[in-house]
Amino acid sequence: MTRTRPVGIGLDFGTSNSAAAIFDGERLALARLEASEAIMPSATYINRDLQTRTGREAVERYIADNTGRKVELVPEIIGKAMLAVGGAGAGSRDPGDTLAVDVYGDATVDVGLQGRLFRGTKRLLGRADVRRLMVFDHPFRLVALITPILLCIRETLAAKVGPADAGCAGHPVNFEGRDRHRNKLALARLGEAYRYAGFPNVSFYAEPIAAAVSFLHANPSAPGEYLLSADFGGGTLDFCVLKRASRQRFEVVATHGIALGGDRIDQRLFRGLLFPLFGKGERWKRPGEYGDIDTLFPFEDYEELLVNWPITYLLNQNRYTSAVQQCIDQGGAARAKFRRLRELIQQNLGYVVFQKIREFKAQLSYAQEAVLDIPEIDVEVHLTRLRFEELIADMLAQIEQAIAFTLQRARLPANAIDIVLRTGGSSLIPAVLDRLEGFFPGRVVDHDPFTSVATGLAIADYRRLIER
Repeated sequence: MTRTRPVGIGLDFGTSNSAAAIFDGERLALARLEASEAIMPSATYINRDLQTRTGREAVERYIADNTGRKVELVPEIIGKAMLAVGGAGAGSRDPGDTLAVDVYGDATVDVGLQGRLFRGTKRLLGRADVRRLMVFDHPFRLVALITPILLCIRETLAAKVGPADAGCAGHPVNFEGRDRHRNKLALARLGEAYRYAGFPNVSFYAEPIAAAVSFLHANPSAPGEYLLSADFGGGTLDFCVLKRASRQRFEVVATHGIALGGDRIDQRLFRGLLFPLFGKGERWKRPGEYGDIDTLFPFEDYEELLVNWPITYLLNQNRYTSAVQQCIDQGGAARAKFRRLRELIQQNLGYVVFQKIREFKAQLSYAQEAVLDIPEIDVEVHLTRLRFEELIADMLAQIEQAIAFTLQRARLPANAIDIVLRTGGSSLIPAVLDRLEGFFPGRVVDHDPFTSVATGLAIADYRRLIER
């Protein structure tokens, strides 16, 4: 596709993955952000020389650098102290010699760390309290962590259509965070990152609206006046209600979004299915000064690091591994569980586990029962779809509440909605379809769950260009 006429560019920077699309008025094309794929992990890896990698290469470099590596934390120097040494004795005004010594804080510096991986940075954009993150003693603004991903997208687009300095960028209806100004702050940060990446003329468009634009372009004869778009991705669940004026034109009636995404569902599965297989609830026996000590294993100290795979490697230090080894040495029926936990920690298998969970979740989208098979840690868990839905029952309730609130904002009854579009990877969960069907029976349709936002943004950008 060459730039012989106006070309619309869609930029979908997501919490988990990113995509980009091009539209020339006739053809839609996805940019191949990875070697053979259009979908790129939204990941940035920065090494000690402050060199960056993005996408799948970033994730693979992180895994390679941390597999089997023992974490060694050393105290951080937090200041200097002046100590008096010598002197003329009591009562003398001569202070004598002084010695400057380093003052150390807690042991927080990982001396063997080769690089930092940043994933899901989009979640932080709306938080005013998160301004900078430390990367090897260098304070990085959130904008600087996002820019390499956007730069990779621009370079890929430039190779396909020539200079690409503008486009239409997606954003959730509501960014994560509690600050009432979070959306304004997040869009300002995101716009700055796009400018640094070479997109000085980017415009913004809500992601569920973009998905609806893509659907209406592909289905220009779709019947009805009102359309509800439900975009359920890795980080957020977003809704919009559109009122159609013609095949191409519509009015946005209402939007709504909540901080619920597929990543949280994955973590719920990890907690519910795997924590018991890693030793949660087991006893920890070890010798004490006055006899053996027998307590519950402190699994709560491990939980958050286990369910956040980019920092799971931090468990590979003595404060965590020694207790696990003691539980292995004590024998008994729980020995296999703690061996499994040790293997996950030492081999840095957190990413592998979550990939298996995502595949497992996908199986449950078309089968009534699936097997979570992780041979690397000798795990084989059978789960029915019904039990899966029980594990996420509270999240399904949040979805129902969000649908009801969207209709309330639109001041429309459910039967006024003619078409319901579901998109985003998490929308493929059958229980999500069931909730939508409960409100809108027989009116729910699917459309390109992983790329509809990018293509819709490209179409919206093209229309903007030709209507100037």
